[in-house]
Amino acid sequence: MKAKRHAKILELISKREIDTQEELLKALRESQFNVTQATVSRDIKELRLIKALSPDGNYRYTAPGKQENKSLRDKYVSILSDSILTIDYAGNTVVVKCNVGMAQAACAAIDGMEWDTLVGTLAGDDTIFILMRTEKDAKEFAARLHAFIGR
Repeated sequence: MKAKRHAKILELISKREIDTQEELLKALRESQFNVTQATVSRDIKELRLIKALSPDGNYRYTAPGKQENKSLRDKYVSILSDSILTIDYAGNTVVVKCNVGMAQAACAAIDGMEWDTLVGTLAGDDTIFILMRTEKDAKEFAARLHAFIGR
């Protein structure tokens, strides 16, 4: 049901100018999706919808395209390369040491990149614990993260 609803949301915002959650809620209900405002809010977050300026000068919901994804990736790279001091792993856990006060920002960037084999993250002030599915995944993730930040 969620996947169908998400597909419908993407269809709706591609065909119509929808600029508020209330408009999206109404459009979904007209399409036979009985949802609440809280569900619509979660869907917007999960789909990473953004408001972009339309040709008529109003803001409307839109799905991020390749350019936005590249821009987001560049921001993640910047945050990670400015924050991370060391990367190591033991078993299926990766430990990332960061500059003091930067671990939570770096962790949010890692979470936002949606790595396939990442199970979960936990950030303190200067350390991030990353749980991977297997030890092999942890080793590959550490190597990819090193390469990703250029070290």
